[in-house]
Amino acid sequence: MLSCLVQARRSAGLNQTELAESLGRPQSFVSKFEAGERRIDVVELIKAGSSRRSEPPARYFSL
Repeated sequence: MLSCLVQARRSAGLNQTELAESLGRPQSFVSKFEAGERRIDVVELIKAGSSRRSEPPARYFSL
């Protein structure tokens, strides 16, 4: 799952800083959940998916 999140972010053309800014969080937040050091809840996952340059979450996380 973690590698899918990283791949989805990269496919969206976002770096960790850009994703973090769109979530209103520091870059370390993204780094930690991508590395498995922090859990991400469903609400945060939906917010992250919604930040993909106006793509709906389902397309961002098409696993």
